[in-house]
Amino acid sequence: MFNIVLFEPEIPPNTGNIIRLASNSGCQLHLVEPLGFSLDEKSLRRAGLDYHQYSSLQTYTNWQEFLTKKDKGKIYAFSTKGKKIYTDINYAEGDFLLFGPETRGLPEEIRTSKSVDEVLIIPMQSSSRSLNLSNSAAIAVYEAWRQLNFQSSQLGF
Repeated sequence: MFNIVLFEPEIPPNTGNIIRLASNSGCQLHLVEPLGFSLDEKSLRRAGLDYHQYSSLQTYTNWQEFLTKKDKGKIYAFSTKGKKIYTDINYAEGDFLLFGPETRGLPEEIRTSKSVDEVLIIPMQSSSRSLNLSNSAAIAVYEAWRQLNFQSSQLGF
């Protein structure tokens, strides 16, 4: 399936929602530290998560470690500074959907690095600042999965 990458996430409920998203869509979740919260058992229970959902999660001490250990697949960064609409991409199994911290977004050095294949934008009203992180991840995952006809879903496609 796909990989969801959260670079330095800050807000626990957003990450909790994305853990569920990954579990329900068959995605692997990658968290690049530092995190703005703890991943201890108590925090997970408070977010309503069980260990089955948590099992699709990997953490990395920094961006370089993530790049060194990641599998093949294109990296699509999502940002309000993107120039290409997220629906204009042909996603493939194994691709990485990268999202930045809630309060800052992805740093320029990551958005412009050679490791990122494309910087994508999710359209919104011109007067809006940004979408919620977990909503953005869900929008991206479900578009990518739709392009694969929701393979491996309960629909049996």
